[in-house]
Amino acid sequence: MLPGFSEHAYWLEGLPQPPELPSQPLPQVDVAIVGSGYTGLNAAIETARGGRSTLVLDAGDPGWGCSTRNGGQISTSVKPSLDKLSARYGAERARAIRQEGQNALDWIERRIAQEGIYCHFRRAGRFHAAHTPRHYEELVREADELRQREGIDSIVVPRSEQRSELGTDAYFGGVVYTRHASINPAQYHRGLLKTALEAGAHVTGNCAVTGVVRDASGFLLDTEKGRVRARDVIIATNGYTSRLTPWLRRRVIPIGSYIIATEELPVALVDELFPTDRIASDTCKVVYYYRASPDRRRILFGGRVSASETDPAASGPKLYDDMCRVFPELRSYGVSHSWTGTVAYTFDEMAHTGVHNGIHYAMGYCGSGVSMASYLGMRLGQKVLGLSEGRTAFDDLPFPTRPLYNGHPWFLPATVAWYRWHDQNQHRRALAAGRATIRMGQAPSRPE
Repeated sequence: MLPGFSEHAYWLEGLPQPPELPSQPLPQVDVAIVGSGYTGLNAAIETARGGRSTLVLDAGDPGWGCSTRNGGQISTSVKPSLDKLSARYGAERARAIRQEGQNALDWIERRIAQEGIYCHFRRAGRFHAAHTPRHYEELVREADELRQREGIDSIVVPRSEQRSELGTDAYFGGVVYTRHASINPAQYHRGLLKTALEAGAHVTGNCAVTGVVRDASGFLLDTEKGRVRARDVIIATNGYTSRLTPWLRRRVIPIGSYIIATEELPVALVDELFPTDRIASDTCKVVYYYRASPDRRRILFGGRVSASETDPAASGPKLYDDMCRVFPELRSYGVSHSWTGTVAYTFDEMAHTGVHNGIHYAMGYCGSGVSMASYLGMRLGQKVLGLSEGRTAFDDLPFPTRPLYNGHPWFLPATVAWYRWHDQNQHRRALAAGRATIRMGQAPSRPE
């Protein structure tokens, strides 16, 4: 156990109280949006500004899900490679899908600037670390390919220079993706909420939607606070997709993501561990992601440490041990916050957006959703308005599921346990090989 920590997300500390919201939903609207995270609020901004009466409904407080609980890292969001996508959809569609990741990152930067949202947005770059020498070689080849084929800037960092980027010897070099960004996710969400309200959208929290029925004139939504009629419905629930929409629930895999924040640290220590103030991640299958807080007084360390959903009191000590393996210097310091949220993966590792039975949706951001959720939410709003620019490269793609899967990921415990063992075993063998080489009086072999 780690004594004395808060189970609230660190990002909520010092955040002003949200504006007072109506306690009852509107009885009739043009657009009803289920989910008040990045997807739902960005959709609401578009539809409200387009002259449509817009209602956003959420089962909890607005933003109570991963929109205020994530690590505040923004990448280019599209996981499958250009070759994999080309094999599935052809070269032209593949390039368009990959480009949407860049589009989303560029767009969120513009959105934040245009709306004047104060949220510590910064193109800090991301150091992606290799947990074995083989993974370093793969990263170097991939970075070179991305630079040549897709124009993605990067900097190769061999292990001999690693401490110029990250103050640890736990990895075997890595690659810096220079355009990736960092953000305070709760401040960003609060700015979106303010923007949506100022645009004329109505937002009602703690009002779960219990049923959606389509009829000749649109949709009827049953909520905990009464019935709502809407012409259009958007589902923006991502990792919290429920039995309300069983077709969507069968297509997303909810996965817990856990984060801890250290107590306040000496400035010199943070400068040593994060000399360039970049965000960081690694090549482990059970991924870790971490960064310094915007004020550079704490380290925030996240990952998927559990084979099954758990609470922060159980996940916190596991994350703490993992963090201290990367940064042994932090063993002398405690943890102030330990929290969890739920992300949504898909079976093809791609975000999806479309219309099913007349209901618009976007979800399945695979843990990289700060920019993509925002971007696809905005595009959803444009689609509802009938605007041609709402179309994306993700539209009309098959949204796969698996036989017998109903939204409960029964296969995760064995999968995560295997990957954790495999990651740790690979890393131990790589470190042991390096130590043995040094004992034999040779410099460790490292690709440069």
